[in-house]
Amino acid sequence: MPITLIRHLPTKWNQKTWLQGRRNIELALLTEDFHKGIAENQQLLKKLLPFDLVLASTLKRTHQTAQLYGYQAETEGLLDELDFGPFEGQPKERLIEVYGEKWIENPKELVLGESIQNLEKRIVLFLDKYKDYENLLVFGHGSWIRAILSYSQYGHVNYMNKVTVGNNECITLSMASRKESR
Repeated sequence: MPITLIRHLPTKWNQKTWLQGRRNIELALLTEDFHKGIAENQQLLKKLLPFDLVLASTLKRTHQTAQLYGYQAETEGLLDELDFGPFEGQPKERLIEVYGEKWIENPKELVLGESIQNLEKRIVLFLDKYKDYENLLVFGHGSWIRAILSYSQYGHVNYMNKVTVGNNECITLSMASRKESR
């Protein structure tokens, strides 16, 4: 099953490198570069049509991004960003200062506002819930997308913080390839 993932467009908090987590923050004004990026991604999406389903988290920044792409996404709570607890509204560097190597090497041991293990469970539930769909388009969040990338490649989320996914980045993931490689 191909899943095309687009990380939401930037918010003011992204611009400040603050962790948003479950905070319901709106998109910032878009630069010309982001408008160009949307147009480029739309060309990629045309090659992948038709999508069986277009999904976004419960947070408005994913729905606003979907609308800028011309889609009316269905809401799916399993796609919500990681709850960063006390680190929400703080610079990402603060989280790294506190958890250091554990954030990079073994995040699955961490509990912030939500455990990383729970994030992994949400990904597994998502994959099971939508396994019968042939082609999904998902507007999501950085930690969630990094976690599903790690899960699809390694069978767990512990490598999620060794990759970066920029705002408006578009990635197509084939979950069938993971099943075949088992």
